[in-house]
Amino acid sequence: MIRTFFNALLLAGAVSLAGCSSLLFYPDKVQPFTPQKAGLQYRDLTLTAADGTRLHAWWLPAKAGVAVKGTVLHLHGNGGNMAYHLGGSWWLPEAGYQVLLIDYRGYGQSEGTPTLPAIYQDIDAAFTWLAQQPEVQNKPLILLGQSLGGSMGVHYLASHPQQLHRLKAMVFDGMPASYRDVGRFALSTSWLTWPFQVPLSWVVPDSDSAIRSIAQLKGVPAIFFQSIDDPIVPMDNGIRLYQAMPPPKVLQLTRGGHVQTFGDPVWRKVMLRYLDDPQHFNGIRRLGEVPNYPTPAPDNETPQ
Repeated sequence: MIRTFFNALLLAGAVSLAGCSSLLFYPDKVQPFTPQKAGLQYRDLTLTAADGTRLHAWWLPAKAGVAVKGTVLHLHGNGGNMAYHLGGSWWLPEAGYQVLLIDYRGYGQSEGTPTLPAIYQDIDAAFTWLAQQPEVQNKPLILLGQSLGGSMGVHYLASHPQQLHRLKAMVFDGMPASYRDVGRFALSTSWLTWPFQVPLSWVVPDSDSAIRSIAQLKGVPAIFFQSIDDPIVPMDNGIRLYQAMPPPKVLQLTRGGHVQTFGDPVWRKVMLRYLDDPQHFNGIRRLGEVPNYPTPAPDNETPQ
C-alpha cells in the first residue's frame, strides 16, 4: 500500500522531527505473498550491503521458452514492501525480461532501518549482485524506478557514473521531483492543513531529491510515466524532471492513481515498445498508435 506524504507531515508537525529522513519511508515487515501466487517462477535471494546489512530480494527469470531480452532492476516506492509492488514488474518475465526486485533495509524481510544515505548501499548491493550473475552478462540492463524508488535511483546514479553507463535505459513512474514540494502539495489538498503547507513541508529532507541531480544522468535514455490524475505526485513534478533530464528522453502522460501505470496493459505495451529502441521512441499520444520513430530517408536521398 502506498501511503501519502500527508500522514508523514502530520506526524512531523506533532513530534518536530525536523530533517529526519525516516519521514520518507513507510516499511511493512509482513510479506503477504510471494510471486508464486501470481504464477511466477522466482528465487529468494539474500544480498549484503557494504555495511553488512542483509537484504531480501526476488529474482524473476524470463519465462521458460522465451528469449531473454534484458534485465530490469526494479526499485519500488516508499510504502509496504516488494510484495505490494510486484504489480510494477510481474508481467516482464513473459515478455523476455528477467527482474531483480529488492526490499530496502527495514522493508519486508530485510534487516536494518531505512535512512538516508544508508539506503543507497542497498541499491549498490543490487548493482553489485547483477554484475556477478552470468545470466545478466551481455544483456541490456534497465532501471525501473517507481515513486521514491526512482528518486533514490537518480540520486544514486548521479554519484555512481560507472553504474549509470551499464544501463540501456531508465524507466520512471510517478517519480517526485522534490520530496518537499510533494509534501507541500499533500498539505495543500485539505483546508485543515492548507495554512501550514509551507512550515510543515520544511521538515521533509530535500537535498537528495531527483530534481537536484537528474541533469547529471547524461548518455542514457529515459522515459517518464506521469499520471495527470496522480493524487500524491502532481503532474508538474513529472514535467519538471522531464525538462531537467538530458536527451534522449520521453514524457508519457497517463491516467489513474499513483504508480498504477502498469496495471493497464496499454502502458505495459508502451514500455515494451520503448525498450525495443529507447534512443528513438517518441511516445504514444493515442491508444493503439504506432510508435513515432524517425522516418528513414529513401536510399536515393541524402538525409538532411
